Amino acid sequence: MGWACRSPRRALRRLVFLLIHLLYRLRFRGRRHLPAHGPALVVCNHVSFVDALVVGGGCPRPVRFLMDRPIYESPGLHWLFRLVGAIPVDSERRDPGGLRRALDQVSQALRAGEVVMLFPEGRLTPDGEVHAFRRGLELILARDPVPVVPAALAGLWGSWTSHRGGRALAKWPRRFRARVALYFGEPLAAEAARRDRVEARVRALKAEADAWVVGGS
Repeated sequence: MGWACRSPRRALRRLVFLLIHLLYRLRFRGRRHLPAHGPALVVCNHVSFVDALVVGGGCPRPVRFLMDRPIYESPGLHWLFRLVGAIPVDSERRDPGGLRRALDQVSQALRAGEVVMLFPEGRLTPDGEVHAFRRGLELILARDPVPVVPAALAGLWGSWTSHRGGRALAKWPRRFRARVALYFGEPLAAEAARRDRVEARVRALKAEADAWVVGGS
């Protein structure tokens, strides 16, 4: 992907970074763990519909991310998702061959030296906890054995963009400037990034991030 495509994404990342700082009291930790150059896969828990914005704004490099195709094709937002290089993915039941096409796009991005973000739970958490990772991580690494950077979000459970207290986006916002933490862990080599091991790393990072959100120390 050429400079013309990367430049708008860099500019948009800066705007997103400013926006999330206005909306939340943020703490980032471990951003140095993201490789400065070359491909990487960021794996994070999934709490709310703004997770991608927080992770994308908090990463020191532009990030592409996988997202459900129905959200990707949302009227009024489709142009934005295309601009930032989101990769739509659909279930095989709804779109036979859709998963393969998404994996092809992920491979193209990684082989071009980009960073791709994955929410391996495959859905927003229904209770605020980390749920079992699905096989997407293994499918990606089987094609492209790149470093895996575990990450965890805390503080967004309870926002109107999460499922707490009812369906996400179906409630009025009740919080402003809430504490939100995004912690990155040390990268794992592809051969060491088993699904259960990465899930355990994400859970441990989330516990640390939760402690800051609650205690503020």
